[in-house]
Amino acid sequence: MSHYLTDQQIASLVEAIQSAEDHSTGEIRVHIDSTTENNNAEIAYEVFNELCKDKTAEKNAVLFHINFEKKYLTIIGDTGIHAKVHQSYWDHLHDFITSEFAKGNYHKALKSAILETGLELKKHFPVTGENHNELPNEITFS
Repeated sequence: MSHYLTDQQIASLVEAIQSAEDHSTGEIRVHIDSTTENNNAEIAYEVFNELCKDKTAEKNAVLFHINFEKKYLTIIGDTGIHAKVHQSYWDHLHDFITSEFAKGNYHKALKSAILETGLELKKHFPVTGENHNELPNEITFS
């Protein structure tokens, strides 16, 4: 799993994803990478393409790709989100997460960011009918 998060914290993050997605059609994925040595951005986009890209009806999936060892974080949104949420929002969220990571607050940072993302998705992609879970909520690892 991860040396930075306990099994209980990982389960808590999955619950946070479920909660964040309750009032939005948006989808949130978290991928923790412990194998990539170089080209983290390239790998993050490959993971995004595999897990998220064009896999939701409104193209509103978000991926948090983290490599704790390399101190790398990227947040990638599909085209539907990108059209509605300004880059400044993601920059602010990225700064918050990395600031908390620097203090060793890995779980707190990710949980807060997931829930905050859920609020942002709710503004732009509110539930108007049935809210199908289009993507799995579990955290993936490589």
